[in-house]
Amino acid sequence: MVRHTPNLLHQRTSGLSHRMTAAEQAFMYSSGLSHFASPTLFERKPTMSDAEKAFIIADLDRRGPLTLCDSCYRDIPDERTDSTPLQLTGQPSSCSVCMVKSMKPEAFTAPFCAFLQENPTVFHSVGYFTSKLKSLGYTEVPAREDWAGKLYPGKKYFVTRNGTSIIAFTIGKAYKPGNGVAMVAGHIDALTARLKAVSNKSTNSGYVQLGVAPYAGALNETWWDRDLSIGGRVIVRDESGKTSSKLVKLDWPIARIPTLAPHFGVGMMGQNNKETQAVPIIGLDNSDLNPASSKPVEPLGPVGSFVNTQPPRLVELISKQLGIEDYSQIVNWELELFDLQPATVGGMDKEFIFAGRIDDKLCSWAAFQGLLASEQKEDDGVIKLVALFDDEEIGSLLRQGARGNFLPSVIERTVESLSVRAKKPFGPGVLGQTYANSFLVSADVTHAVNPNFVANYLKDHAPRLNVGICVCADSNGHMTTDSVSTAVVTRVCELSDCTPQVFQIRNDSRSGGTVGPMLSSAMGVKAIDAGMPQLSMHSIRATCGSLDPGLGAKFFKGFLDNWEKVDAEWR
Repeated sequence: MVRHTPNLLHQRTSGLSHRMTAAEQAFMYSSGLSHFASPTLFERKPTMSDAEKAFIIADLDRRGPLTLCDSCYRDIPDERTDSTPLQLTGQPSSCSVCMVKSMKPEAFTAPFCAFLQENPTVFHSVGYFTSKLKSLGYTEVPAREDWAGKLYPGKKYFVTRNGTSIIAFTIGKAYKPGNGVAMVAGHIDALTARLKAVSNKSTNSGYVQLGVAPYAGALNETWWDRDLSIGGRVIVRDESGKTSSKLVKLDWPIARIPTLAPHFGVGMMGQNNKETQAVPIIGLDNSDLNPASSKPVEPLGPVGSFVNTQPPRLVELISKQLGIEDYSQIVNWELELFDLQPATVGGMDKEFIFAGRIDDKLCSWAAFQGLLASEQKEDDGVIKLVALFDDEEIGSLLRQGARGNFLPSVIERTVESLSVRAKKPFGPGVLGQTYANSFLVSADVTHAVNPNFVANYLKDHAPRLNVGICVCADSNGHMTTDSVSTAVVTRVCELSDCTPQVFQIRNDSRSGGTVGPMLSSAMGVKAIDAGMPQLSMHSIRATCGSLDPGLGAKFFKGFLDNWEKVDAEWR
């Protein structure tokens, strides 16, 4: 708890000369900041104020310079703002923190772009969410440990699986076993090209190439002639024998898939072999031209070792990034290519975001922001939960995918723990009651209308950017939406000041799939498919609206905060 004693307040005030211009100082002392002199106003501050919470949610410590109103300035500890250029304002509508607290969509544009750039792989994304949750008071509950009686109403928790899927949840202060779960489920994997188990390839015409395999629909034409880098996780065994996982990413492009010039008369659109004609180049080795003066690079490590099967220079680069001198400490790795070009805003009025990996970092990031910003009231009787899965793009079949038991297991273990604490017998009865009282939003991006292909869309089913959440329907069960769930989400939008849209594919087109049907059928919960629209789905670079990350966060927060009220209207 930050206690605003007279001495502390004097220090903060005297330190403003380093953080404000002379004009801003004059404003400060003439505008009502004199109430700093009454420390009794701050005696009952919560451990973390709403201002500090919003500051953390939007990563504002790395988004300076910031504009803060005096109220938010005093509610954010010195250590969070000391290194950030600040300006003070008397208008909360101009305050960077107040905009986040009010869920203004424009406040989330820059943080989302930074998230895309800084977390290019699913491993980095889970690392980001883990760090964010811990900074906001969430407690990790390891899957290997016993949860019985260790979870409490009013507290916040998270659990991960495989380092690529994560579930976070808050338990209502008024929760009772059998109450429902308001949940959002999405995916954080994206189309990519992963290094093969043996990625080392023989030098070809002086080029060092890299053996990669497409994940989902990657290595398509949009991947050619792009600046590609490498990142992921590395399994390391240190000198003491302890094995751990370390994240790595290179911050410059080291790979490229070159196209063939049209002069050769070979088409480059859909006619190329992904095994032989989409092999990235990562370096040059012309030692064969002058063997006497140069020698080819030799593999590292003994025959049979992992590093012996990988490009030597790549092993050296990854080792340097991780501070590893003994290459044999690298036991294995899961590395992938990613488009290095930063996410950026564009358009005449900066109304677009152009970026890689929008599918589906857009909905997953927005859902997590909605959970982090959600309210915790004394009468909250439900569990609010966000689950982000790996492997959705390849069918969700692995243990960290939505077809696995990750989400049902977390819910069951949570209800069991809370039942023990409430001295209520746990079994199929209370679990069945929980699922019957629950609701799932399956959150995945959908298709924004493309102005060059309007004829490919149904009339009145053409979602637009920077408008709001889109409810997705499908008559063949590829989506879990029905009339009941649509009515529920429409009501949530009314209460949350959100504008819903609708999408359904033409009868002569192919529908995609989401995690919604598999999860809702496994648990028997009411569910809907709803996500934010984007252009160029499954391209290495896609487009969404610059307000769409914030509009998504606003909707998901509205759903988590209002589901219990909306559900009560159906009883």
